[in-house]
This record gives sequence, C-alpha cells and structure tokens, in this order.
Amino acid sequence: MEKRRTVPVKLDVDSDDAALLEDTVDEFLWAANYVTRHAFSGEYVTTSKTTLHEETYEDVRDETALHSNHVQAARNKAADACKSVVEKWKQGKKASMPHFTSPHLVYDHRTTTFHDEYVSLATVDGRIEADYVLPDDDRYTPHAEYLFSDEYETTGAELHYTNGNWMLHIHTKTDVEPDTSAQDATENSTVLGVDLGVNNLAVASTGTFWTGDEFDHWRREYEKRRGDLQECGTRWAHDNIQSIGRKEEGRFKITLHRISNDLVAEAREYGCSVIAFEDLTDIRERTGASWGHKWAFNRLYEYVEYKAAEYSIDVEQVDPENTSRRCSHCGFTHPDNREGEDFECLKCGYENHADYNAAKNIGLRYLRRNQTGDGGGASVGIALNSGMLNANGEYEPPAENSARAGVHAESPRL
Repeated sequence: MEKRRTVPVKLDVDSDDAALLEDTVDEFLWAANYVTRHAFSGEYVTTSKTTLHEETYEDVRDETALHSNHVQAARNKAADACKSVVEKWKQGKKASMPHFTSPHLVYDHRTTTFHDEYVSLATVDGRIEADYVLPDDDRYTPHAEYLFSDEYETTGAELHYTNGNWMLHIHTKTDVEPDTSAQDATENSTVLGVDLGVNNLAVASTGTFWTGDEFDHWRREYEKRRGDLQECGTRWAHDNIQSIGRKEEGRFKITLHRISNDLVAEAREYGCSVIAFEDLTDIRERTGASWGHKWAFNRLYEYVEYKAAEYSIDVEQVDPENTSRRCSHCGFTHPDNREGEDFECLKCGYENHADYNAAKNIGLRYLRRNQTGDGGGASVGIALNSGMLNANGEYEPPAENSARAGVHAESPRL
C-alpha cells in the first residue's frame, strides 16, 4: 500500500524571482477561473476534465504564458471544484460558482525539479531556483524523515504565498507493507464514530473526549494580542501581527497532531477498520463554530486520514442530519431530546452526554449506509469503551462480542 506525506518547506526567494512567481500565480488563478466560468456557461455545469480540456486548453494557452502542465493543473482544479458544487446541489444544498483567489500554484514532476538544497520551479518566463529554508537541526523533522529520505519519492508540490512567505508543500510517497492486524479488523468492519464540536473538539464512540479548552484559550489569547497590536498601527506592530499568526497556526497544528494520533491509536486499540466523521461541508452552520474551528476540523480530518492509512484504516464522512437529536439507544429523533450538552430521549429515557450520543449515531449511520443485507460473514458494529453497538442499535456486552466487531462504550471518559 502507499503511504503519503506532505512536507511544508519555506523558500528563500529574491525580489526578481518573487515577481515571476506572482505573475505565474496570477495567470494560474486566471486560468482556473476561466475554466470554471466556461463550465458554468452552458445549460448544465460541465465537470468532465476531458471535455473542459478540449474546450478551454487552446484558449488558456493563447491568453497566458503558462507551462502546459500548469494549464492542465488549473483545469483539474476547476473541474474538481465544479464537481463539488454539483454534488452539493444533488444533496439539496446551496452552492455558487467557485472563484479562486488564494495565491497558490500546483506543480508536478514536469514543472518542478527537487534538489538536495534547492528547488527549480517553472514560471511564465523560464525557471527560477529557490533555496530551502530549513531548521538548524533537521534530523528529526519531516524534512529528514520524508523529503530527504531515500525511502520516499517526491510526486509534486503546491506553492502558497502566506504571511509574506513562499511555502512549498511537497508531496511524497512510499510503498509500505500493510498492517495485518488492521486487515483482520477490516474484515470485521468495526467502526469508531467521531463527533466534532466547539466545546469538545472531538468525541469518540469509545467515550473518549478531547476538549476544546486549550484551543479556545490560545485562540482568545492570540486574538487579544492582535487587537492590542492593531491599536498601535505601526509597521513594527504589523510585522508582529504576522508573527503571531504563524505562532498561532503552529501551536494549533501541534494540538491537532496530538488529537489525530490519539484517535488513530483509539481505533487500533479497539480493532476498528473504519473511523467515521460527520460530513464537514456545512459544519460551521450546524455547530455555530468559528472560522478557526472550521479550519481545525478540516485539518484534524486530514491528519487522521493520512495517519490511519498507514494501518489500513479507512476514514469516511457520513450525513450528519439529526445525529445530535437522534437517540442512539432506541432511534427516536426529536429536537427536544438535546439541551446543550445533555441528551435525554423523550421516548425511552436514555440519558448521556449529547456529543457522545452523536458520536455513536455517526458510527451507526456509517454501518447502516454500508450494510450488505446478506446476513453472512462477520458481525459489524460500533466500538464502545465496554462492549459495542450493532447496526440495529442493540448493545452487546464484552462477553458476547469478544470475537465480534462493533462501534465502542457507555461510560464517557472525559
């Protein structure tokens, strides 16, 4: 199986080369937006990359100085965005025509060449070379582990301009032997359900909680520091605001890496073959989360996804509708079942923490979506900290399911 990693590397770019990169980014964004507008210009939205290539490639080549592979990368980005919009429409959700503004540029093996100390990048006017800016001691960093390792192959990169810096997110991959214990778990289809929220960043169906206290504390602290500096209005204050942004993102990434490691470890401990999250598309509207929380949810999902792949554990998203209002014990759904963090079923009287109840429902939603209905093979279920739930929502104590699979437990661990 493939193991993929992305390594962010800061680049040392002089002013002349920076101007070329800026021009290339501008033309790349223009190309992606041109293809998007074309896709939306007909009676139906065109999502086929082949069709969009045939209908826009020559126009983009005539209007820009982009490398042919950059033109294709812009087309692919536009097609993927258009396809996402169409999928939302099919689900009855609102979505408008995409428009790309964030400064970035996609590179592949034809538009970039990686060297030991620098990278060669194609622009609208030839190639430039930019040195890597690395830590003084990079022996234990992702750069040493993935980028400069003989075991990993570089497959491409995405260039971003953020906080005044050019950052190259380099994609790498290697082949690894699959984890046999995880393969056994896959055959048993045990699921770990995960609910995401504001007060608790993540809650697993095993009853483990990862609170948002630390995240919220530092978010408020950094916001206060930025507010104080904005009142100064000086160039020094502006530079320090950018520095605070980098420190904030770095601190949050460390927290999210820790939680993602814990979630994957939890799935392995309980023999889970799948980690199920709620669909993140409209999570801000559903939870009242801030933009910062939305960023954290997406980043946490990405971390769990690539770390779980190492152990052959799938990571999926399911429809979140009513997972916070539905009783995981009897299935009765009503808005008044939940009040704040408390859940009490109006029908059967089941009581528990609302986020924990939602985590179990997310696991159940995945199981029911993927049931084959043939009645054969290993049992499936949701992992709890003691016993499991089967696809019918029935609790099975440990003694009855020691050789079976499931969603995991009844006593939340705060």
